[in-house]
Amino acid sequence: MAGNSSERLEELQYKREQARLGGGLKRQEAIRTSGRGTARDRIALLLDENSFIEIDSFATHRSTENGMFLHHTLGDGVVAGHGTVNGRRIYCFAQDFSVHGGSMGEMHAKKIAKIIEMAERVKAPIIGMWDGGGQRAHDGISALAGTGELLDRLVQCSGRVPIISLVLGPVVGVSALAASLADFTILGEEHGQLFLSSPLETPEVLEGEIDAAGLGGASLHASRSGIACMIAEDEEDACTLATEILSYLPDHNMADPPREETADPAGRLNLDLQTLVPENPNKPYDMVKVVEEIVDDGIFVELFEAYADNIIIGFARLEGKTIGVVGNQPKVLAGCLDIDASIKAARFIRTCDSFNIPLVTFEDVPGFLPGVVQEWGGIIRHGAKLLFAYAEATVPKLTLVTRKAYGGAYLAMSCKHLQSDYNIAWPTAELAVMGAEGAVNVIHRSEIAKAPDDQKEATRQRLIAEYKAKFGDPYVAARNGWLDDVIEPSESRLRLCRALDILQSKREWSPPKKHGNIPL
Repeated sequence: MAGNSSERLEELQYKREQARLGGGLKRQEAIRTSGRGTARDRIALLLDENSFIEIDSFATHRSTENGMFLHHTLGDGVVAGHGTVNGRRIYCFAQDFSVHGGSMGEMHAKKIAKIIEMAERVKAPIIGMWDGGGQRAHDGISALAGTGELLDRLVQCSGRVPIISLVLGPVVGVSALAASLADFTILGEEHGQLFLSSPLETPEVLEGEIDAAGLGGASLHASRSGIACMIAEDEEDACTLATEILSYLPDHNMADPPREETADPAGRLNLDLQTLVPENPNKPYDMVKVVEEIVDDGIFVELFEAYADNIIIGFARLEGKTIGVVGNQPKVLAGCLDIDASIKAARFIRTCDSFNIPLVTFEDVPGFLPGVVQEWGGIIRHGAKLLFAYAEATVPKLTLVTRKAYGGAYLAMSCKHLQSDYNIAWPTAELAVMGAEGAVNVIHRSEIAKAPDDQKEATRQRLIAEYKAKFGDPYVAARNGWLDDVIEPSESRLRLCRALDILQSKREWSPPKKHGNIPL
């Protein structure tokens, strides 16, 4: 009996070693030589030392077609389990490129689906590391069935637990859809690629117009498609970025975000802000500097930095509490809202609302970007997404108007009328239907036309000055209660910290419904 037990233990150890080898030492070394890590290397980079508990290491595919009965690799090309990141428990998985090129067979997909389902049950975040060539053709429709199950689990988890995707190699087909369903998708600069259609099937690649990186590389997805929220220099940096984002997020949607102690006093004055906004309303400045001056320790983790950079979004803290920051960027397109900016901000607002993260909006917006491209592209529908997201959000909403807040863009940027909780402005703020020059050209068109030719410009300038005197300051809105206060710029941090402190207990009730119908 003892001998039999010893043999069983040896068999277990042998199988564990086979699972660790994946597609074999030769393939693993080839992966390392290319500058990438193996699945287990990556998990070791991400998790606290010795915290990883593997699940389903003995799972194998069930296909007998195409000679697959000769290739039963333990784990079926994905390493999955749970562990801790800075002491916080998470579920994670990493595709193994050494096994069938990381392609997703039926059991491979079911393993990931199982991990996601377990994460939802225990209310823990998920970090997935993607590196694989789409659905495994050898498995046929079984691969699609498993993938469909995985996609369903991801959608069910969305908004319940945070999901972060690290794309560290080429990811093709429906696997790319799965990776992009995450709340945050980080691509590796050198090897991270996402394609829905393989480059081998893309005419522009076949004809030599662009290469694979130009079709679906990290810089393309960070600047053009808006899929990558960050680009990582290497795999260690990708894990560091994921850990940093996770530090701002709660474990699940019923928990509050983690709070970090800070030595930065809530009453710190922001004297540099007194002179930051130029006196000329047409001159640009950097809204990121405004945010960094106000938030704890000047730390602002900006997301989607290279995409729709006329609006900024990201995470920061006030008195140690996580906040989601949304701000117009006056130095790009004068801070106008366009299609991409509206979508970028709306998605982030809904993410913050899902995970109980208060929203702080820094507003300097002259309007929606005009033009045929924007109108034909659907700026009406896409701009409505931003308005919808703000109106729908039930977390604390705070807005600081630094300069311009004109027209429909003013309404879309967390105005008081959309039930924003605390709206303040600097004395430089202008809340109006449009700028003085545009308003005068509309309202007093006939009066300017009747003026003698040599007095037309003088008449126009006089009317512009009168309009500015009536509407070119924040006090009209303040008189009507649409601003809660007009403050000195140096008090910005103090006022926002105090407001956020009292708003922590905010609870908003909405009449029951299945869900709103956001204009997608």
